[in-house]
Amino acid sequence: MKANIVPLDFEKPLNTLSKQINELEQKSSLVNGNKKLLIDLKTEYEKAKADIYKNLSPFDRVKIARHPQRPYAVDYINHISPSFYELHGDRTGKDDNAIIGGLIEIDGQTIMVVATQKGRNIKENQKRNFGMPSPEGYRKALRLFQHAEKFNMPIITLIDTPGAYPGLEAEAHNQSQAIALNLRELAGLTVPVISIVYGEGGSGGALAIGVANRILMLENSVYSVISPEGCAAILWRTREKASEAAKALKITAKDLYELGIADEVIPEPVGGAHYNIEETCKNVLSSIKKHLDVLNKLNGEELRKDRQEKFRKIGEYIQG
Repeated sequence: MKANIVPLDFEKPLNTLSKQINELEQKSSLVNGNKKLLIDLKTEYEKAKADIYKNLSPFDRVKIARHPQRPYAVDYINHISPSFYELHGDRTGKDDNAIIGGLIEIDGQTIMVVATQKGRNIKENQKRNFGMPSPEGYRKALRLFQHAEKFNMPIITLIDTPGAYPGLEAEAHNQSQAIALNLRELAGLTVPVISIVYGEGGSGGALAIGVANRILMLENSVYSVISPEGCAAILWRTREKASEAAKALKITAKDLYELGIADEVIPEPVGGAHYNIEETCKNVLSSIKKHLDVLNKLNGEELRKDRQEKFRKIGEYIQG
């Protein structure tokens, strides 16, 4: 385990072994007994690592999706594009920093990117409102979607949010209307739209920028109508049942791919995206290019129809 990575609760056995390995390796000379011990510890570490990450529960993946060192939207943008020209404000109220957006370039093609953005520390999280957009943030996103439509630019959205901001001010400023309007407008666009859930995809707050032709999910991301803790509090009246709720909700990338909601699961390094940000960004870029190549071949009406049919199929079932 990397020394600078904060371990999650289920990773603590690895952290203990890692410390023992580092202590032995820092010794200037190793006697034969210590050399054997070092080899044994490394073998034990690799076995424990394989066992832990092969048997992750849905709630373990929720914890990885929320890891504070996981790459955020700005990290992905800086890695996948040589330039980022940020656009600010909704032109009616304010500039919500929980939503960022602007122009990037991939293989010479100008693309509009819209993303939810969390902060790394208390000061940043206060600025970003912990990644929870307000109505003004969704109106900014809508303005950028309409700009992309006007100039025939593909749209990429990056999603990591616990949900829309639930405060009184947000409700007073018509949060539900802002989200509903985005759903309607996204559904009718005639440019390619690709959404990538890279952390938490929380409820309508995520869906407001997630009505896309292709929904891609990182391996340890989650997407759900409610958080496991919120679900547990409603159904069992205790947040301690969050692990059971996460399993029942089918919120992991693998679950959603099998349900036909996610179109691709983007692989992450063992342990999560924060263990190798560059590798993760490379995987994300490769996936974007692959899906853009397909979508760029469709005309506007075909793109609109493709997107609408995708969402109409969600929840279909056969009654026996």
